[in-house]
Amino acid sequence: MPSTESSKIVAIYPGSFDPITNGHLDLIARGSRLADRLIVAVLQNQRKTSLFTVEERVEMLQEVTRPFPNVEIGSFNGLLVDYVAAREANFIIRGIRAISDYEYELQIAHMNRRLSPGVETVFLMAAEAYSFVSSQLVKEVASLGGNVAGLVPDLVERKLKQRVAETK
Repeated sequence: MPSTESSKIVAIYPGSFDPITNGHLDLIARGSRLADRLIVAVLQNQRKTSLFTVEERVEMLQEVTRPFPNVEIGSFNGLLVDYVAAREANFIIRGIRAISDYEYELQIAHMNRRLSPGVETVFLMAAEAYSFVSSQLVKEVASLGGNVAGLVPDLVERKLKQRVAETK
C-alpha cells in the first residue's frame, strides 16, 4: 500500500537549544531514525534569559542538522500540545540524562497527555558520552573561559565563543 502524507510518522523534539549541544544532536540523529519526519522545535520562552535569539538558534540548528534530510526546524510559543496538533505530529521526543530529568519529564508528559489525550511522549536515554552535558553547563563553562570542544558542534562552539566575548 503506498504511503500517504497522513500515514507518516511525525515526531516533535522540543527544547530551548540555547545552545545546541552534541547531546541534542545525538538525540536528533536517533530521533530521525524513529520518524519519517522529525521537527526540532525551539521554544520561545520569555521567562528565560537566552544567550542566543530564537532566530539564531533556528539558524544554527538548520546548519547542524543538514545531514538529516527528514529533519526540519521550527519554533513555537505557548503550549507544546497545541504545536503538536498544528504540525499533526504523532509523538514528542524527550531526552533523559539522569533520574532528575525523568521525574521532571514524567510530570510534563502526564500534563501534556491530560491536555491532549492522544499525545504520547517517547523518552530517549542520553548517550553515555553526553549524559552530563546541558546547555546551561556549557554556557557556564564557556563564560568562564573553559573549553567546550566536543560538547557542542564546531559551528556552535565558534558562535558561543563570539557571544561570550561580546558580553564581556
